[in-house]
Amino acid sequence: MNTGMQTAGSMRLFRAFAGIGAVTIAAGAFLAPVRMSSNLLLVSYFLLGIGLAATFFVALEYATGAGWSVAFRRVPEAASSALPVGAAGLILFFILGSWLYPWRHEQLAGFKALWLDLPFFLARAAIYLAVWMGLTWAVIRNSRRQDADGDLVFSRRNTRLSMIFIIAFAVTFSLASFDWIMALEPHWSSTIFGVYNFAGLFSSGLAVIILLAIRLRNHGPLRDFVNQEHLHDLGKLLFAFSTFWMYIWFSQYMLVWYANITEEAVYYVRRQQGLWAPLFLLNMLLNWAVPFLMLLPKSTKRNPSTLAKVAVIILVGRWLDLYLMIVPAVSEKPAFGVWETGLMLGGLGIFVLAFTRAFSSSAPVPVRDPNLIESLHYHN
Repeated sequence: MNTGMQTAGSMRLFRAFAGIGAVTIAAGAFLAPVRMSSNLLLVSYFLLGIGLAATFFVALEYATGAGWSVAFRRVPEAASSALPVGAAGLILFFILGSWLYPWRHEQLAGFKALWLDLPFFLARAAIYLAVWMGLTWAVIRNSRRQDADGDLVFSRRNTRLSMIFIIAFAVTFSLASFDWIMALEPHWSSTIFGVYNFAGLFSSGLAVIILLAIRLRNHGPLRDFVNQEHLHDLGKLLFAFSTFWMYIWFSQYMLVWYANITEEAVYYVRRQQGLWAPLFLLNMLLNWAVPFLMLLPKSTKRNPSTLAKVAVIILVGRWLDLYLMIVPAVSEKPAFGVWETGLMLGGLGIFVLAFTRAFSSSAPVPVRDPNLIESLHYHN
């Protein structure tokens, strides 16, 4: 099945990107281990977040009984293929770069020593990944099985599974963000760090869904299924969660600034000095200010070209946000070069290849979902 991306030239290009990523990891392990490892963590966590956001979107649809998004539900279902890709990258990071965590080399006391014990740390990671991928696989399997006979039992099963996923995701993703990102600076902590990461995760996931839906609408099998009403609602969600990201960002920053406790303030002091300062301000512009102003008018949320541009800005912002979470913990100044570019291209290439394969493996729309007719005739 043609997904709108499957020209021979484009597939060769994305395979080349994936190859560049692999070469970058191999070379970086010897030539620039800090930059390679930190960017491997960034790209893996980024892709993992896209996969989780896609599954979360599908789960919300089932749990709330929403019908408006059924016409393009196969897009987030296929985008969830980023989850095993990100998991594989994360496992590779644990093998090649877990030494970046300072608690691997220093003595911690009390609960932190117990929580960041390496075997326990790795066991938790395995549980998180198994829960996410197992529930994602089950939901997508039921969705595809419904295409065969239209049995409503699959919708009911997915409603129950989706509720389980949402609850499990809320707990495990918060813990995972503490483990994999916040633990790079184990003497700093934030109780809303998990919520902050969720806000960025879902904003970037919505951006990916928007870009893919527009691409498949313009050049592929969703031409007759996705309309301006769907794009309008996706734009409203992107507008809302970009603003939610800013709200949580400000909540975390304001509390640290107001209390001015040394062990908390050091996190932001480091990121507001030297060459980090412009990136610190750019982060707010890309993740909120620019998207907010562009998406404020109704017309821009219904304009595929403008909506796609905002989605790209959000994705660049998400990369920068993760860069500012990870790299200042391991480097004195920012750098962007072959190691960052190579791993970004590798992540893009392997995601597109995984998405194309997943989307091509079934009908482009859930043809026997009982809510499909409602979605095709949906109006705001």
